[in-house]
Amino acid sequence: MNEGQTILVVDDDKSIVELLRDFLENEGFYVETAYDTAQALVILKQCTIECIILDIMMPGQNGFELCRQIRMESNIPVLFLSALSDDVDKIRGLALGGDDYIVKTASPGEIVARVKAVLRRSSSKQKPRKVLDYGRMSLNLSTREVFIKGKPISLTPKEYDLLQLFAEHPKYVFTYEQLLEKFWEGIGDKHTIRVHLSRLREKIEADPNNPQFIVNVWGIGYRFKGEENENHSHS
Repeated sequence: MNEGQTILVVDDDKSIVELLRDFLENEGFYVETAYDTAQALVILKQCTIECIILDIMMPGQNGFELCRQIRMESNIPVLFLSALSDDVDKIRGLALGGDDYIVKTASPGEIVARVKAVLRRSSSKQKPRKVLDYGRMSLNLSTREVFIKGKPISLTPKEYDLLQLFAEHPKYVFTYEQLLEKFWEGIGDKHTIRVHLSRLREKIEADPNNPQFIVNVWGIGYRFKGEENENHSHS
């Protein structure tokens, strides 16, 4: 499993997006998708993304322009995806800060392999985000501390791990099965998860009966609802 690693796929061709999503999720990645650069920029503000697969030719702003914007703020790995095997495009993409250039005729399996290779190369260079700020609650990922209205609160290791998973993947729905597999090695049931999340909510929610952070997705599991503040910190 590539735990905690989220890939953003940006392409206006929905069939390509869905195909790549299936292959990447099958390899254990989380996947966010966007069909144009405007959607991509929103996701980049809201989520912790480890790698971007970026189409070059899209309506409106193209992939080169988006890469230029990203490089002004971040060293996140970018893999260009193009229908053309044109050397001029390839040189331009790499010159703008792209980490790889893939022609769309490549198999999904090859694309996944290239993603893994780029992530391996970048892991030694890239420092993780240190603070996630959700207004009345913030998490310091370096020290594993959680603050409510600026005051530290005490969580058990498992409570913290649960909260960090949700906070790093806002809006992603985690099923009961996924949570059991990740935190309890598949042993337990829905009640096990409910008990832990109930204790966690008692500590982080203003009103545990009307949670604002970790909310139920009835019959499926849970998701994190918080909107991250614009003034969040990076390392």
